[in-house]
Amino acid sequence: MRSISTMRSLLPFPSSLYFPPSHLSKTSPPPFPTLIPTSPFPKFFLKSAIPYLPKSSSSTLRSFWSSCIDGPDPSMDARDSSGEIHVILGPMFAGKTTTLLRRIRSEIDNGRSVAVIKSNKDTRYGLDSVVTHDGTKMPCLALPELSMFRDKFGIESYNKLDVIGIDEAQFFEDLYDFCCRAADHDGKTVIVAGLDGDYLRRRFGSVLDIVPLADSVTKLTARCELCGQRAFFTLRKTQETQTELIAGADVYMPVCRQHYVNGQIVMETTRTVLDVERSTVIQTLK
Repeated sequence: MRSISTMRSLLPFPSSLYFPPSHLSKTSPPPFPTLIPTSPFPKFFLKSAIPYLPKSSSSTLRSFWSSCIDGPDPSMDARDSSGEIHVILGPMFAGKTTTLLRRIRSEIDNGRSVAVIKSNKDTRYGLDSVVTHDGTKMPCLALPELSMFRDKFGIESYNKLDVIGIDEAQFFEDLYDFCCRAADHDGKTVIVAGLDGDYLRRRFGSVLDIVPLADSVTKLTARCELCGQRAFFTLRKTQETQTELIAGADVYMPVCRQHYVNGQIVMETTRTVLDVERSTVIQTLK
């Protein structure tokens, strides 16, 4: 038979448990073990007997009663609440900005403080508002880089902020770092709206980089202007080839896969014809 000390070492209780000596008696069962206060307890523990408290003059006792009544020291245990990242993707004219503003208004209705940011590259409707294609608008802060937002908005105001909305996110090169900092370290809810691809169906900016960070990803579609089917892509109707060309329906239109492929063929043929004509003109002038 194992010794009592050996058996006690196998019990799943910490070493701070107190067993009154009466349990050693063969005629009486061992009482339920009573915890010696070594850590702050909820307030209801004050109703139960706590044996062998430290002397009333000791700092341990004063700390214990303070913890029971007031709770743990916030500076020791409190942490910033974790934030969230929500991404809204899609081609042009899919309603990304409309969805962003709808969610921002929902957050405002829930009593949360919000701020909206857009790139200062987008000057189509002015720099002081985010505006949808149907004219709905909301005040915003236009910036060249997201890293400037904290200082521009004010550190005290930033600390009180709950939700940050970002429109036209593809134009911000520091999108990934900003979202990491705002959500992971500052506890903000970040709602991002932007293009996932350019007119060549290649990645556009850093929007796709934050998908692994996101709590949710919403992929929106538009309506193909040529057939009315769901449109996943943006077709550029002009001859410009640079990636960043900020414009509206005069330059872009949403299309389905079939009409994107057909449109690209038409555009490539047009470019080839124009290049040939341009070369002919140059040779003639020589």
